[in-house]
Amino acid sequence: MTASGAVTANRVLILGAQGQLGIELQKTFTGAGEVVALGRARCDLANSESIRKVMAEVAPAIVLNAAAYTAVDRAESEPELAMRVNGEAPGVLAEEARSIDALLVHYSTDYVFDGSKQGPWVEDDPVNPLNEYGRTKLAGERRIAEAGGRYLIFRTSWVYSLHGNNFLKTMLRLGRERDQLRVVNDQIGAPTTAVALARATRAVIDGLDSVSQSGIYHMTCSGETSWCGFAQEIFRRARAPEDRKWPEVQGIPDTEYPTPAKRPKNSVLCNSKLHTQFGVALPHWEDALGETLEEMGAD
Repeated sequence: MTASGAVTANRVLILGAQGQLGIELQKTFTGAGEVVALGRARCDLANSESIRKVMAEVAPAIVLNAAAYTAVDRAESEPELAMRVNGEAPGVLAEEARSIDALLVHYSTDYVFDGSKQGPWVEDDPVNPLNEYGRTKLAGERRIAEAGGRYLIFRTSWVYSLHGNNFLKTMLRLGRERDQLRVVNDQIGAPTTAVALARATRAVIDGLDSVSQSGIYHMTCSGETSWCGFAQEIFRRARAPEDRKWPEVQGIPDTEYPTPAKRPKNSVLCNSKLHTQFGVALPHWEDALGETLEEMGAD
């Protein structure tokens, strides 16, 4: 990372380089220009001065902020830290991006909604987060918009990949250890792969032609399911261990699986705006799962 006196037209800064999405963004943006990918050790989003220093040194044309405080339950006991990373840091990034006329791409969450709606949520539906994670992510959205620069906020849901800790990998691990699993069946959403998110992000940016396209867009795989349905489909598609069968998956209400953070019942997001504005659509969640398992070598 070297100092730059002016924005480098083809320089892309990726924050959260070691995370699920950050890893896939690095792959997808290969060939898009000079990619600078930084993890928390090089850019600590809990420290605004760290952010400002990195932005001044890298001087990117595009910032892809894939870094976040994502421990939903732990955020209930660490709201200040979650707010610094999810709420305040995006505002600082937006201010710095505006000062050099860079485009900021930021990822938000279905958890800005309370889950009370019947049917998919659209971008301008009333927000009402049920937990600290959702509140901090909503604060980040608002601070980006208030900064007044060029930005794209992509709300997504139930993200998983081959990397890190996520629902897919947890299910496969537990499935090798247990004969029965009890999984919540009254919360619905759209499982979305980090690969699909990264590809869609690249497609949007490649087709971006106007500052008027700044705003919030929903970006998830299509279709919907419950956590229980997601687990059942994982085991239906994945190759079972040689020495045993996959477990029986029993659906339970979320009241039987209490967590520190309350989750919305309906997290399904409508992606029509993304498709109308950019002509971009993500695959069905079942197809994306199949691709992920194939890459994992599990089916």
